[in-house]
Amino acid sequence: MKTVYTCFCTDVIHEGHINILTEARKYGKVVVGILSDSAMIRFNRFPTIDFDKRISIVRDLDIADEIVIQDDIMYDKIIEKIRPDYVIHGDNWKTGPMKAIRDNAEKLLSSYGGEVIDVPYTYNENVKRIDLRIKEKLAMPEYRRKRLKQLIRMCPIVKTIEVHSGLTGLIAEKTIVENDGGLDQFDAMWISSLCDSTAKGKPDIELVDMTSRFRTIDDVMEVTTKPIIFDGDTGGLIEHFVYTVRTLERMGVSAIIIEDKTGLKKNSLFGNEVVQTQDSIEHFCEKIRAGKKIQLTDDFMIIARIESLILEQGMGDALNRAFAYVQAGADGIMIHSRRKDPAEILEFCDKFREKDKETPIVVVPTSFNEITEAELAEHGVNVVIYANHLTRSAFPAMEQTARDILRYHRAKEADDRLMPIKDIITLIDEL
Repeated sequence: MKTVYTCFCTDVIHEGHINILTEARKYGKVVVGILSDSAMIRFNRFPTIDFDKRISIVRDLDIADEIVIQDDIMYDKIIEKIRPDYVIHGDNWKTGPMKAIRDNAEKLLSSYGGEVIDVPYTYNENVKRIDLRIKEKLAMPEYRRKRLKQLIRMCPIVKTIEVHSGLTGLIAEKTIVENDGGLDQFDAMWISSLCDSTAKGKPDIELVDMTSRFRTIDDVMEVTTKPIIFDGDTGGLIEHFVYTVRTLERMGVSAIIIEDKTGLKKNSLFGNEVVQTQDSIEHFCEKIRAGKKIQLTDDFMIIARIESLILEQGMGDALNRAFAYVQAGADGIMIHSRRKDPAEILEFCDKFREKDKETPIVVVPTSFNEITEAELAEHGVNVVIYANHLTRSAFPAMEQTARDILRYHRAKEADDRLMPIKDIITLIDEL
């Protein structure tokens, strides 16, 4: 009997999956692979039910002759193990990012005479309604809030990009690329104080009030499902900070990062070129403890951002603060530097990890941008934040378009390099 293999990465079985399984049965023994959680988040979306439950819903169909675990997006290991005669899949993988998966499977199968079977993809109102329901569930606060902690446990490093609007949120949500024979995407979103202020045409001095910043979160949350890390600047007064924590937690935000400075905010990359005052260890620990005390769940994270290296206070001060902040209840440590050489960041991570193997480390490689995520992970980094790159890429492009229209008195020269409006519209889902 010939063997037919198909891989599922779904939380709900609908008629499209039944159609694939029914078609597979015509060709022989049916082996169903269940994509592992860690592989699923690299390619599709976060599972809404646990892995064992995903296995059981396929087993309960009583169609699969065998169920196996597929640990990678690509089919190399599973095809080497099973050597199926056929791999069957919906024909939606013939275009877009998923084409890389199909090409991978076809190449492996052709080496010994196997074949890919493409089944017409089932998409009707019922399937659309099921997909929408899964997305809505992923966007709910109780599911989104806990996802950052889950990602830290599951991923070598959590890739996070700045967003400042619903549209940039959609870019973070939907951008998937083929990379080194696999597919990759961002894991989380960073709502930056700098970029939120810039989008509103305001200076980055905590001028934009929290009510306005919460509105940005609402705009992003309405159209996305990925976890959000919120830039809380200094956190403000302790009496105000506890309300911020309670509000963010209720909204479904996963974490807030607060920096150990006081007074009028000045961007850290200015360092000692402007007057910046670092908070005392005792007072900042008090702020952390107050925030943790007010939480209602264990999901929300308060991450302490250490400015010692920025303010040239030395490695010893940075480490002393890190251990004190963790002792006070901080769920993670962000270490920052404005040097182009990442050496001091890596030194901090190595020394911190000598004593603390568990507390997540967050870095923002804005200045030291040549270092890779893999290199950071080797030194114990858990989360990398690309903190302002969508804002920085948008501004020069928009300015150039404005200049060209003024220069040529028409839009032709600018339009030739612009994204078609219909492509932008396809980013936006309709109910």
